[in-house]
Amino acid sequence: MVSLGKWIAKHKYLILLIGFLLLIPSFYGMIKTRTNYDILSYLPDTLETVKGQDIMVDEFGMGAFSMVVVEGMELKDVQKLEDQFSEVEHVKDVLWYDDVADISLPVDMIPKDLREAFFRGDATMMLVLFDNTTSSDEAMGAVEEMRKLVNDQTFISGMTGIVTDIKNIALEELPAYVVIAAALCFLILLLTTDSFLVPVFFLLSIGLAIVYNLGSNIFLGEISYITKALTAVLQLGVTMDYSIFLLDSFEENKKHYPDDRELAMGHAIAATFKSIIGSSITTVAGFLALCSMTFALGRDIGIVMSKGVIMGVLCCVTFLPSIILVFDKGIEKTKHRPLIKNTNRASTFIVKHHKLWMLLFLVLLYPAFYGNNHTGIYYNIARSLPSTLDSNVANTKLTEDFDMSTIHMVMMDKNMDAKSKRNMVSDIDGVEGVKWTISMSSLLGPTIPDSMIPDDIKSMLQGGDYELAFVCSKYESATAEVNAQIGEIDEIVKSYDPNALVIGEAPMMKDLEDVTNVDLVNVNTLSIAAVFVIIMLTFKSISLPIILVSVIEFAIMVNMAVPYYQGVELPFVASIVVGTIQLGATVDYAILMTSRYQKERRSGKDKKEAVLATHKACMLSIITSGISFFAATFGVAAYSKVDMIGAICTLLSRGALISMVVVLGVLPAMFLLFDKVICMTTIDFLGKKEKKKKQTGDF
Repeated sequence: MVSLGKWIAKHKYLILLIGFLLLIPSFYGMIKTRTNYDILSYLPDTLETVKGQDIMVDEFGMGAFSMVVVEGMELKDVQKLEDQFSEVEHVKDVLWYDDVADISLPVDMIPKDLREAFFRGDATMMLVLFDNTTSSDEAMGAVEEMRKLVNDQTFISGMTGIVTDIKNIALEELPAYVVIAAALCFLILLLTTDSFLVPVFFLLSIGLAIVYNLGSNIFLGEISYITKALTAVLQLGVTMDYSIFLLDSFEENKKHYPDDRELAMGHAIAATFKSIIGSSITTVAGFLALCSMTFALGRDIGIVMSKGVIMGVLCCVTFLPSIILVFDKGIEKTKHRPLIKNTNRASTFIVKHHKLWMLLFLVLLYPAFYGNNHTGIYYNIARSLPSTLDSNVANTKLTEDFDMSTIHMVMMDKNMDAKSKRNMVSDIDGVEGVKWTISMSSLLGPTIPDSMIPDDIKSMLQGGDYELAFVCSKYESATAEVNAQIGEIDEIVKSYDPNALVIGEAPMMKDLEDVTNVDLVNVNTLSIAAVFVIIMLTFKSISLPIILVSVIEFAIMVNMAVPYYQGVELPFVASIVVGTIQLGATVDYAILMTSRYQKERRSGKDKKEAVLATHKACMLSIITSGISFFAATFGVAAYSKVDMIGAICTLLSRGALISMVVVLGVLPAMFLLFDKVICMTTIDFLGKKEKKKKQTGDF
């Protein structure tokens, strides 16, 4: 490994040239990689709701719809607006009451179901159907065009509107995330390092790794907006400690090789690679655990972030040492006094009071466990957005004017007999919270012939094999009430047609809740198991993985318990990914301290001397890494308007600090308490010299 390090140091200019040239294909890949703004599109294809969407596109030529509320507008003007919507590209149909009755007919004379569906006070509603899926560029483009046609009397609701607003916010905020994270990390590094240039080179090296990672996403075709938003921030926070390790090793090796900086860097690269390989593997394992999720968003985040860690390691041992060597004289000239020169006094205090740390651990264990298990989670995607956005304002108007929140779609066998269809619709209308149902049977009635129904209505409600019914619900998506309602409707329709499907926004969110609840348990179990095995193999120990994982999992539980005691609910994505990310990202602190503790014990120190020496050697590096991770994520959390991103970054920023404090406080106490157990259950923990001393009685 030293020979490779020497080669890298010797060919520093070539590596820098290659590093900058690789930016060209990376930027191309970034531009060509599509961003997906629809979380629901990551549900597994095996679900009935997902299959139903595909059937909708294939049979009916439509995949999404919006409910448009118009207030205080004359019917003739509403009709003109309907015609304008119909001409918008990718709008398939617009359903309004003039499709079933002439607008000259007084509203009071039309059937009660239709009147309730389309009119309430001075407000009317129309249903706009798109020829593509909810998150498609075509459907979102259609919503944007519709918004250009309306005034402040018209409100466009629906999932496509929500996704469009997410896209607009993301496009506005994403560039700022990187700037904020980089600026705050730069400030922290200025305070904790001793050169003005070092933070620049750290950020440049990590920045290159981020661009490489985002560019390589072209092979995935698309990534979610959450993944895109978090990639730079997480990669910056997670891989910063690798850069810190390299610089510390280089400074140490310069003392051994004062006249040959390339040789010193060669040894530093070799030492850094060896020290970070274990920690980076655990981080990658944590991210890869997300790939096991049935909900494909986990795989999206897991793959991208795993690549990011690997690229961060490669840049750390190639590009960063090269640029440090090239500008080494500049680094020396720009040295300044760091804010924290050493932490020896703090280390002495912490180690001296290790019993208090153990007591604190035991006292907080149950409240942390309880709070972690009882933190509230919400699944309504619209709730993660500001209430002032067009889609949320429209949803509010829909509720206020029509006492409705969402529409389910029932897909039934087209050839079902008319009586069964009428009975099924009647049973659905009887379900609590159902406002009305529009179907062929409700339009026809028992005496009206099929020929009386306009052709455009028929094409909207009838396909090759299926027939549609629109079911209006007053319950909001992702609530216990609507989930129970969907279950009852599904039971009714399947009693008439076993192959019938209940689809739409609310049914998909119900599936989302069911799927992610299972994923949460599986991902956490897998990530803990993976990290456990890696630590066990790295240290050849049974006890150390138990101790290290317990310490970090305690930190995670404390972090996840805070929202419960604050009375704050978390978006479902945060609850799934944060624990795994915090485990993978911050277990590095524990591994670093454990490796140093083993080194100190092998040098002949007793457990107290070894723990103190370990703490003094590791504290500053852990603080720098932890605060950098905190800074990168905290700034984004404070800035973001999207709660799914803000909540994740809030948890990660707090989690970095909690993990840092727990590792620096509780882990040394664990070493002191379980030293004998560690020595007995770890292969060659003390080394051959110490074993020999024990055998000869010199220990």
